[in-house]
Formats: sequence, C-alpha cells, structure tokens
Amino acid sequence: MERQLKIQYDRVGHILYLGNTRPYPEQETEEVAYGVVARLNPQSGAIENLEVLFFSARLENGSILPLPVLAQFDWPTPHAAVNSPREKAFA
Repeated sequence: MERQLKIQYDRVGHILYLGNTRPYPEQETEEVAYGVVARLNPQSGAIENLEVLFFSARLENGSILPLPVLAQFDWPTPHAAVNSPREKAFA
C-alpha cells in the first residue's frame, strides 16, 4: 500500500523525520549512514521512516545531503496541477 510522504523537523533535537507512517515501538532500527537511522517494518523489513540526526549542522555549509535510499515521486491521485505553468516547467 502506497502512502504519502510526511516530513517533520524537530528544532530542539535538530532531527529531520521522513516517513509514510507514525513510528511505533515494534519497528526495528538500523543506522544506514552516519547519523541517518532507518525505522523498518518488523515483518517485511521495508523502510517506513528515516531520521536524519544533526540536520541543521549538515546544511550549514549549503551542501547537498545525500540519503542512502531510492525515491520515486508520483502523484497520489490524478492531479489537476499537472497543467499549471510550474508543473510544465518540470515536464
């Protein structure tokens, strides 16, 4: 089942949260890169959430932050904005 990606930022802890579900205690965790923690589905092993630690410090110098995952961007439903000027610029 596909779910929409959600992004949250903890300003106090400087942690960026990316995921398609709320974290839950049964998820397994694995550090997939320095300061990048994946939260895994306990049955399938699929990545459900990523936590990027020290996020603000990583972006201070303006460099790109690569994440050790693959991404595929799709519209969640047929989307009316496809005909907008902004969307045409990405076509």
